[in-house]
Amino acid sequence: MSQQSPGPQQIPVVVLAGFLGSGKTTLLNHLLHRSGGTRIGALVNDFGAIEIDAMAVAGALGDSTVSLGNGCLCCAVDASELDVYLERLARPATGIDVIVIEASGLAEPQELVRMVLASEHPGIVYGGLVEVVDAAEFDDTRAKHPEIDRHLGLADLVVVNKLDRAANGERVLGLVRDLADRAAVVPATYGRIDPEFLFDCRPSEERVGQLSFDDLHEHDEDHTGHLHTGYDSLSFACEVPLDPRRFMEFLDSRPEGLYRIKGYVDFGPYDVHNRYAVHAVGRFLRFYPEPWPPATARLTQLVLIGSGIDASALGKELEACKSDAPHADEHGMWGVLRYVRDPEEYAQAPEEGAFPEA
Repeated sequence: MSQQSPGPQQIPVVVLAGFLGSGKTTLLNHLLHRSGGTRIGALVNDFGAIEIDAMAVAGALGDSTVSLGNGCLCCAVDASELDVYLERLARPATGIDVIVIEASGLAEPQELVRMVLASEHPGIVYGGLVEVVDAAEFDDTRAKHPEIDRHLGLADLVVVNKLDRAANGERVLGLVRDLADRAAVVPATYGRIDPEFLFDCRPSEERVGQLSFDDLHEHDEDHTGHLHTGYDSLSFACEVPLDPRRFMEFLDSRPEGLYRIKGYVDFGPYDVHNRYAVHAVGRFLRFYPEPWPPATARLTQLVLIGSGIDASALGKELEACKSDAPHADEHGMWGVLRYVRDPEEYAQAPEEGAFPEA
């Protein structure tokens, strides 16, 4: 594979959906106030604009705010018009790190996802669908809106909110897990979920250069009384490259409670020029090839966050993905490249040097 030149920084766009009263706005405001140094852009369909800064309040206006008061987003605009709004948030001057689209309570999530995927803006990338469920009203919501079953089947992450007000929260959680296919299901009250389930939080102090492995993992330690209480994490680092086929088998079989995977993967002879940043939220998965930074040790470094996961067993499964074979199977990267934004850019024919042997 020829060496990749670093492209423009792409901002993930997360679609936040859920029926009226499920707690989407509460969750978004929680994210805004718990994002640390991460700057969140928001397209909010229900009541106008939300300022994007971590300490901002609903209703403020600024260069990193888009106000939509013209009805349901998926009905009011098309993909090209959405690009106009995204362009305003994705301008470098705004300093946005992640964009959240809070849909109207009656929006069609599938249509919003399609619009984001159809975007031609080079500065953004789809970041997954989050569906918020009101546990206390779940049965009534299903009776009034049976399409919620289909929405849950599309989601990458489901937040079961208001569990403190549900008569039988465990029953609702079990039912949602059955309906949500392979999506991660996160219990919550007052919309309080860890922001790292959706995006990487920047360190509170400014740093120069790439995030270190400690930066990736620092939010997962010593959080007594914080949102991480009740969640488990695993950090994995190794100097031996991973076999892409084995790693994809690991990802395809990841357990239900594993909400988040992030970090960098070294595939060794399969791509000697690039490391692969990996971002998984629930069943949503994306790889981002990027050139190895100069004078950087070639390591695989991963953080896994979940609830009820067997960290020891997952660590052993990752260990089994290691391979020190000096040569690459010419078809070995196909599974990985399916989850690269523009796979055709990386899928050259083997005879053209797509999979170098050294």
